[in-house]
Amino acid sequence: MQWIDAVQMTAAGAAAGAINALVGSGTLVTFPVLLALGYPPVVANASNAVGLVPGSFAAAYGYRAELRSQRHLLLPLAAAVLAGGVTGALLLLILPAEAFRLAVPILIALALLLIVCQPWLVRALNRRATTVTTGPSATGAPVSGDVRGRGGRPAVALIAGVFAAGVYGGYFGAALGVLLLGLLGTLVTADLQQANGLKNILAGAANSVAALVFVVAGVVAWLPALLIGVGAVVGGMLAARYGRRLPAAALRAVIVVVGLTAIVQMVV
Repeated sequence: MQWIDAVQMTAAGAAAGAINALVGSGTLVTFPVLLALGYPPVVANASNAVGLVPGSFAAAYGYRAELRSQRHLLLPLAAAVLAGGVTGALLLLILPAEAFRLAVPILIALALLLIVCQPWLVRALNRRATTVTTGPSATGAPVSGDVRGRGGRPAVALIAGVFAAGVYGGYFGAALGVLLLGLLGTLVTADLQQANGLKNILAGAANSVAALVFVVAGVVAWLPALLIGVGAVVGGMLAARYGRRLPAAALRAVIVVVGLTAIVQMVV
């Protein structure tokens, strides 16, 4: 790898780490760069997963204040996303490489759709947060932070949804953060920043277990993974501290352009 490629890879990692901290879908920045440098899709995906792990936890550390009120959810949801991540990573390794090559443009397109729909998800989350904070319960008492609801059904739906998101994250993972944010916003009593902190932990867990599977399988290109990791830590920490000031629309526009470029590159 030439020095200009190394600089490009580190910069892409920093951008992806920042995007993951704020929105999710940083994979749509780093994955096309890996493809452009000549790495096969499965190796690019595995190396990308390994590289983005440190950035996810750096961002989660930046959101540690928001996570304090959600600690009771960490263990069950982490178990669900870890199981899903292992399943998705094994599917990536078991299924033919051609299946992944054909699936990736579709997965990227779905990820871009989630990114475009994110403003609606955020507005829905904010409306729900306002309702559950100020609205009365069925008995007239203030609504608590209990996610179980009547008969425990929402908790089952939440765990099942997080498991499914983990499968997706282990297999590819672009816009996993947006998917998790939508789930948490719908099924958990939390404001947007609390949901985002919890999202960073869960996305990091899914990436971590998938990365472990890829390392054991020996499909990781270590130099780009290391460069992505260094950049992702810096980007994740900076975004957790300062990135809330960036216009969300501009960030989404960049992601959509990068994602469309990746789709064109893989199809052509």
